[in-house]
Amino acid sequence: MRESSIVVRPEPLGSPRYTESSRLQAAGLLEATAVFEQCAAQVPLPQAPQPVVLVDYGAATGHNSLVPVGTAIRTLRGRTRSEHAVLVVHTDIAENDFTALFQTLADDPDSYLRNDAATFASAVGRSFYGQILPSNSVTLGWSSWACQWLSRSPVPVPDHIQAACSADADVRAAYARQAAHDWHEFVAFRGRELCPGGRLVVLTLAVDDDGEFGFRPVLDAILAGLDALCTDGFITADELAGMSIPMVSRSAKDFGVPFAPRDRFEDLIIERVQVFHGEDRAWTRYQADQDRSAFGAHWADLAAASVFPALAASVDQARRPEFLGRLHTHVAAQLAAAPQHIVIPLATVVLTKVGRPG
Repeated sequence: MRESSIVVRPEPLGSPRYTESSRLQAAGLLEATAVFEQCAAQVPLPQAPQPVVLVDYGAATGHNSLVPVGTAIRTLRGRTRSEHAVLVVHTDIAENDFTALFQTLADDPDSYLRNDAATFASAVGRSFYGQILPSNSVTLGWSSWACQWLSRSPVPVPDHIQAACSADADVRAAYARQAAHDWHEFVAFRGRELCPGGRLVVLTLAVDDDGEFGFRPVLDAILAGLDALCTDGFITADELAGMSIPMVSRSAKDFGVPFAPRDRFEDLIIERVQVFHGEDRAWTRYQADQDRSAFGAHWADLAAASVFPALAASVDQARRPEFLGRLHTHVAAQLAAAPQHIVIPLATVVLTKVGRPG
């Protein structure tokens, strides 16, 4: 799921903290899974013995893939014989914890491998900003909470950890250019990999119609925590200046740029772009139980699993575990002190490869 060359992982992705925070990260999955199910009902299928190939781009531990992939397979099974092979390929960068991924597939009660002897799982350790699979081989593609991660950090963000919050127009422009380049590459290589008629569903961070990219209280808490660690002397000013999150949210217009001016790119068309607000489940729980500590801990856990490793890359290896622990404490405490609804703008994008199956 993490597509950044600078990301480090101080704790295994299969750890209890990561798995629980992954559940928080699953905002928007219900909506996107419904779209994925529709696509599974519509894509042309290869004739046996050629397998139906379903690819999960940016898999991480696979936790957020189980329900959508399982739903798609059940839909496909309604269109195929039970013995027709379905091959699921999970992809992520080489540094991903693929052991945790396969443990999830083997042990999780939601695993699509249960009770389906003709479905097979595999993995590829390679960035999705290049071609991963043979051309014209993929029937159906899925990607959730992955495409917002850039292939690299283009420039330092000296006045913030998030480029979108920077007062430096040149910094914001550099990140926008990198985001446009990465989306162009992601789409181009999926266009090569998909079979004619194949479809890809992408769930990713977005900018809403008001220009809001969301998560501001969480970002403010992280920045305040880093400032406190710097004031305490645990991290240096230079280390703080080198910290940034290589992540960009895109507007509905941004998703369409590679397809201009003919509304087609690498034989792909955009069938659908929907920008919506995901549910802040921690806020929903807080409204019910008024547990401030739980609210702060939930969001700190999510931040620790998703963005803290990018920040820790500026700290020497020996101090990273303590850095992560201290930052988690600061963020949890600040968010618990004043719980508020976190705005989560998301986009579901459906790409279809035009043309008739050969």
